[in-house]
Amino acid sequence: MSTEVLRSKPRRSRLHRREHQVALLFIAIPLIGFLLFTLYPLLYSVYASFTSWNGLAAPKFNGLDNYIKMWNDPYFLKAMWNTLFMMIGIPIGLVLSMALALGLNRKMRGTTFFRTVYYVPVISSIAAIAILWQWAYNGDFGLVNQVLDLFGIQGPNWLADKDTVKPALIIMATWKGLGYSMLLYLAALQSVPRYLYEAASLDGAGTWQQFRNITMPMVRPVTFFLVVTSIIGGSQIFIEINIMTPLGGPEFSSASIVWYIWRQAFNNLHMGYASAMSIVLGLVIFVITVIQFRLNRRNQFSID
Repeated sequence: MSTEVLRSKPRRSRLHRREHQVALLFIAIPLIGFLLFTLYPLLYSVYASFTSWNGLAAPKFNGLDNYIKMWNDPYFLKAMWNTLFMMIGIPIGLVLSMALALGLNRKMRGTTFFRTVYYVPVISSIAAIAILWQWAYNGDFGLVNQVLDLFGIQGPNWLADKDTVKPALIIMATWKGLGYSMLLYLAALQSVPRYLYEAASLDGAGTWQQFRNITMPMVRPVTFFLVVTSIIGGSQIFIEINIMTPLGGPEFSSASIVWYIWRQAFNNLHMGYASAMSIVLGLVIFVITVIQFRLNRRNQFSID
């Protein structure tokens, strides 16, 4: 047999070529969507951040003026601080969801019902929830103050007081995300090998020692995932702010950075300035996420 025949490529069948074309088609659809609706807007927003643009006329290049203006804008700094402050609810929610998951991981009657009840807010409309809590926080007839009144406590006007509006939003956000975190923790707890607890019990380890040395390391991947996604989601909080405190709250005390970006872009038509703030927000989220990945890599835990 000649060398040329050995080196010749095998002929592909018509079915193989057709499958290859269909595969390329399936790959092309999300790729085109990514290029049109993600990559292009991202690149254009980077360009727009260096321009003076109202969204109607052609952008005019102005260099670093938007970024200089940003760091001298007290409302931008206030919005960033509000956003970071409201992330206090992340560790609170993780602790509460872990406690609920530990309780619902026990074999007792009614666990399925309570799991469903805690998960209902997760699948509910965020707009409907915001309206519901806006009514509950009403200073005159709200449910929260009515409950406090039963204990002789005079409740404030939660959303109209600069000292209580952020805690009120934190409570609402924690309540809404509790079921999701609880469900993930519950799945992680049920995947922990039982023999680890049995061996620890034989060695004399108490409940707290088992929780600290077995449960927490085994559910660490879930905790890492929830921390990262909660930070990303918490930095983008918008709907609750826009519905419950449409003017940014008293003394701008509840305005989030995304709400301020939206206000600058669509109310004031400062598209270039809003783009610059969006780029800074994206970089902050990226840096925090990278730090979380680095810390998680140092604290990995596995069982052979």
